[in-house]
Amino acid sequence: MKKMEIVYKNIDEIIPYENNPRINDEAVQYVVKSIEKYGFKVPITIDKDNVIITGHTRLKAAKQLGLKKVPTIKVTDLSKKKIKEFRLADNKVSEKAVWDMDKLSVELADLDFSMSEFGFEIEPMETAPIAIEELEEDDNSYYGDERERTNKAYHLDLIDYDNLTNDFWQMPIIQNDKFVPDDLIGFNYAKTSKEKNTGIHFYLDDYQFERIWNYPEKYIETLIDYQCILSPNFSLYLDMPMPMKIWNTYRSRQIGAYFQSKGIKVIPTICWAERDTFDFAFQGIPKGSIVSISTIGVKRNKEALQIWKDGVDELIKRIEPSTILIYGGKVDYDYGNIEVKYYENKVIENWEVKKWK
Repeated sequence: MKKMEIVYKNIDEIIPYENNPRINDEAVQYVVKSIEKYGFKVPITIDKDNVIITGHTRLKAAKQLGLKKVPTIKVTDLSKKKIKEFRLADNKVSEKAVWDMDKLSVELADLDFSMSEFGFEIEPMETAPIAIEELEEDDNSYYGDERERTNKAYHLDLIDYDNLTNDFWQMPIIQNDKFVPDDLIGFNYAKTSKEKNTGIHFYLDDYQFERIWNYPEKYIETLIDYQCILSPNFSLYLDMPMPMKIWNTYRSRQIGAYFQSKGIKVIPTICWAERDTFDFAFQGIPKGSIVSISTIGVKRNKEALQIWKDGVDELIKRIEPSTILIYGGKVDYDYGNIEVKYYENKVIENWEVKKWK
C-alpha cells in the first residue's frame, strides 16, 4: 500500500470538481462547527491537478471560517476513470450508514454538552434496558416497571379517554381552535427560527419528525412560542399494510390532541390513501373545523390526482370544514363556498435555489 503524505495547501490552489454531482450544502454548517471545535482532522483528497476528489463540503466550511491553508492528500496512483469511480463510491457509501439508536443514545448520554449543533436531535435513553436474568425470582417490581415502560413507549399515559371518538376507532379528537396562521415553516426549523409569527408544519419526510412522537414533552417549550402547529402528517402510503395506516392516523391525532392540551393551538392535518382508509382518515375532527391538507405529489399521475380528489370530496362531506389550509401548489378543484388558503412549499423552493446557485 502506497504511503500517503498530508500536505497543507493554500485554499486558493484547490479546485472544486466542476461536475460534482453531490449537493450537500446543508451539511456545511455542521462541518464548520466540527472544525471550530476539533480542528481540521480529515484531509481533502485531490488529484495531480489539485482538483478535489473528496472533500467539497470541507472546502466550503474552510472558506466560511476564513482558513488560508487546509490539509490535503494528493492521489497519484489512480487513473482519471478510477478517480471518478472513487469519487462516486465515496459519496454513495456515506449514504448507506445507519445509526444503532440504542448505542447512539448511550454515547450521547455520556456527553456533557448538546450535539444538536452538529445535527443530532436524538434524545438519550431515559433508562437502560432491563435483562430478565438480572432480576430476582421473587422481584415483582419487574412487571410494574416494564408495564410502565410499555405505557410510555405507546404513550398510553398521554391518552385522555374523555377526548376520544365514541365509536369503533376511538381516535383522539383535535378540537377546532378556529385559527389560521399567517405563514408556515417546517418543524425542522422550529428550534432555530427567529420568526415566531408563523405556524409549524410537518410536511416533511417522516424521519425528520419521528422524534416528536418519541419525546413529545420535550418540544412543548419550543412549539408554544409559535402561532400554532399542524398535527404531524405521518405517511399513509398506498403500499403500507392497513394497520400501519391506522396507526399513523392515530399518532397524528394523539400528538395533536396532546399539544392542544398543553395550550398550543393545533390545526389537524388530514391524510388519506385509497378509499378503504376513508373509514378512519377523517375521525377525530369535529364538523366545521379548520383543517390542513397537502397537494405535494398529487399531480405526478392521474391515479394520484384522482385519489386526492376523492379524499377531498370525502373530507368536505364528513367534516364540512370552514376553512382548508393547503400546503403546496393549486390543483383544479371546486371547493364550493369553503374558504381556502394556500401556503407555498418552501422545502422545494429552497432546494431549487440551492440547486441552481
